[in-house]
Amino acid sequence: MRWVTSLKWLAITIVAIVLAFAAFITWFDWNYARPFINREVSTATGRPFAIRGDLSLHWLAPNAQAPGLGRWLPRPRLIANDIVLGNVAWSQEPNMVSVGRLTFSLEWLPLLDKRVVLPEVALSAPKVIVEQQADGRNNWTFTKGDGQPSPWKFRIGRLILEDGVVRANLVPQQLDLTANIATIDGQAPYGIGVAVKGTFRKVAITGKGRGGDVLSLEDYGEPYPLDASVRIGRTQIAAKGTFTNPATLSALDMHLRLAGPTMADLYPITGVLPPETPSYETNGHLLHTAGVWRYERFQGKVGQSDLSGTLLFRQRQPRNILQGAVVSNQLRLIDLGPAIGGQNPSGGSDLSGKPKAPPSDKVLPVDPFKTDRWRAIDADVQFTGRKIVKDKSLPIDNLVTHLVLDDGVLSLRPLEFGVAGGRITSTLVLNGQTEPMKVDSQVSLRHLKMKQLLPDVDLMKTSVGEVNGDAALTATGNSIAALAGSSNGEIKTLIDRGSVSKLLLQYMGLNVGNIVLTKLFGDKQIEMRCAAADFAVRDGLMDTRTFVIDTDDTSIGVTGQVDLKREHFNLTIRPEPKHFGLLSLRSPLYVRGTFKHPDVGVSVPTLVARAGGAIALGVLAPYTALVPLLELGPGKDSPCGELLAKLQHPPSRNPASVKPVPDANGSGTGTGTGDASGGKSSGQGRAAQSSPSAAAGAGSEKP
Repeated sequence: MRWVTSLKWLAITIVAIVLAFAAFITWFDWNYARPFINREVSTATGRPFAIRGDLSLHWLAPNAQAPGLGRWLPRPRLIANDIVLGNVAWSQEPNMVSVGRLTFSLEWLPLLDKRVVLPEVALSAPKVIVEQQADGRNNWTFTKGDGQPSPWKFRIGRLILEDGVVRANLVPQQLDLTANIATIDGQAPYGIGVAVKGTFRKVAITGKGRGGDVLSLEDYGEPYPLDASVRIGRTQIAAKGTFTNPATLSALDMHLRLAGPTMADLYPITGVLPPETPSYETNGHLLHTAGVWRYERFQGKVGQSDLSGTLLFRQRQPRNILQGAVVSNQLRLIDLGPAIGGQNPSGGSDLSGKPKAPPSDKVLPVDPFKTDRWRAIDADVQFTGRKIVKDKSLPIDNLVTHLVLDDGVLSLRPLEFGVAGGRITSTLVLNGQTEPMKVDSQVSLRHLKMKQLLPDVDLMKTSVGEVNGDAALTATGNSIAALAGSSNGEIKTLIDRGSVSKLLLQYMGLNVGNIVLTKLFGDKQIEMRCAAADFAVRDGLMDTRTFVIDTDDTSIGVTGQVDLKREHFNLTIRPEPKHFGLLSLRSPLYVRGTFKHPDVGVSVPTLVARAGGAIALGVLAPYTALVPLLELGPGKDSPCGELLAKLQHPPSRNPASVKPVPDANGSGTGTGTGDASGGKSSGQGRAAQSSPSAAAGAGSEKP
C-alpha cells in the first residue's frame, strides 16, 4: 500500500536527518561555536565568560540511571581548555573561576527545566574565588543583565579535581582560607584530599583532610564522609564522620577531638565563652540537627583534672545558649585558678604568645575577668565534682553548682562543696552588664572539723570541734583582687563544742614554765568554751568587732584589721591566762606585714619591761626574782552566751560604720577601737561600740 511506503520513507528520512545531525555535531569544529557559547553563558550568568582554548565534543552512552527518556539518549561530553568566568565588579580578583582544562558530561532533559545537571566533571588546575563583603553581597549569586537572579540551577554529581585551588574570603565570618584540592584514589570511601591554610577571626588555620567523591549542592540525604585534622591558632581539632549537606551540615555525626593550651582559645572559633584553663584534651561524639549542636559522652582532661558529660549548643534569638551537665571525678583546684583570674599552671599564654607574668607582690589574682564576652551567649550548666583536690592535706569533695549565664549576668546557685568534714554552701551573682562588674555573695560554713582544717599543724591534730560561719558581701571590680579590695558586708564564724591543745595555748601565752611541764608530763585537751569572730567589712577593710577564743585556762582576744585592698595585716593577739602560770612572759603578739610576707612576733617593749622588773628585784632580793614571772590569772571569762546569741544572727551586707584608727605605720587606714601598737585592751576580745550587732561587754578594759 502507498501509505505504508510513505511512512517507510518518512522514517528513513528522519533517521537520516538524525544521523546527519549526529555526524555534523561530532565532526563539527566546535571552536566556531565558542563565540556563541561565550555570549550565551555570559548572558545567563551576568558575568563575562570565555573559552579561550580548544573546544571539542564526544559522545557517551546513555545513562541507565537517568529518569524517563534520559536513559535512552546519548550524552554529550565536552572538553574545553583555558576557561574563565569573570567576577563581580566590586571584587579585586578579575575572575571568579579559571580552569586549565574542563571535561564534563551533560544531561539533556533537565535543560528544559532550566537545570544544568553535570553527572561528571573533571577539572585540571581549577581556581575558584569565593567572596562575601561585610554588607552581605557575595560573588556566587549570579544575575542576568537586568540584575535579576538567574533562573538556572546547577548540580554536579561526581567531581574529579587535579591541582585545584579554592580561596574563600568571607568578611562577615572573618574567614580568609585557601584550600588545595585533588582527587585521591584507593582510599574509599574518600575521594578528595584537601590541605588548607589561612585565618579565621584573625587566628591562623592550617590543616588537611579527606572527603567523599560526591559533591552536590542539593540535599539528597546521602551521608558524605569526612576525615579532617585542623589547627586553629593553638587549638587542635580532629573530626571523623559524616554529614548530608555541605551547606547546612545536616545530620552531622562526628567523632570530635579537641586539644590546646587553654579552652579560652575556643572563643574566637565557636563564639562560646569557655574560661581560661590549663592545657586540655577532650574526645566525644558531635551531632548537629535543626540548629542544635550536641557534644555527647565526651571525656577529657583539663590540666590533671578529668571531665566528662554532655553539652548542647542551641542556636536561638536573641542569644545562643549552652546547656548540659559536666562531671569530674577528680578536680584539682589549681586547674581552676586561671578561670578565676589566677595563673595558668601549665604555663599557657595569651593569643599573642606573650607569657602572663605573675604579680610580684600580690597573693590575690589580679588578671581581669573578660566580662565583655559574657553577653555573647547564655548558659545553663550543671557541674558536679566528686573529689576536689587542693593539696594532699586538705581534700575537698562533692562540689555541686548550677551555672546560669543570662545576658551577661553569671549566677552560681548554689555553689556548695564538702571540706574538712563539713559543708560550704554559697550563692554567687556576678553582674557583667555593669562596668566594673558587681558581685553579690552569701556563704555558709557548717560543721567544718578543726583538726581537718589544719592537718599539717602538729598541735592541732588532737583538737576537736566544729567551725560554723556565715558571710554576706557585695563588691565591684573585674578581678579577684579588685573585688576583695572593694568588698562590703559582714563575716561571722563560731567554734563550739570543741577542745584545743593545752600546749598550743601555753605557747600563745608564753608560759615558759607550763610549756616545760607540759612537755615533761604530756599534753592534754582543754575544753573550748567558745571561739567567735565577727568582722565588719567596708571598702575592703575587715575590722575585728569581736574575735575571742575562750577556754577554762585562757582567754585570747584579737583586735585590729585586715586590709584586703593593700593585702596587709594589722592584728594584735592578747592571751590572758586564768590560772597560776610559772615563768610567764605574757605579752601581746602581733601579726603585721603583707599577705605574701606576714610578720608574726611578740611585743618587745612589754617583754623588756617584765624582764627588767625581774632583774631589778633579783638584785634586791634573789628570792623575789620570780614574782614578775608569776601569772596570777587575772583573765576573766568571756561572755560566751552573749557571743553565741549575737553571732547566730544572719550577717548583713550593710555593716555599721567603722571608725578609722591608725595602723601600724600611724596612718588612718585602720578601723575599730583596737590598739595595734601593743597597748592594753580587753584580753577576751572587744565588742565594737559602733556596731549595733556587736556584743556589748565582750571584755573589760584594764587600768
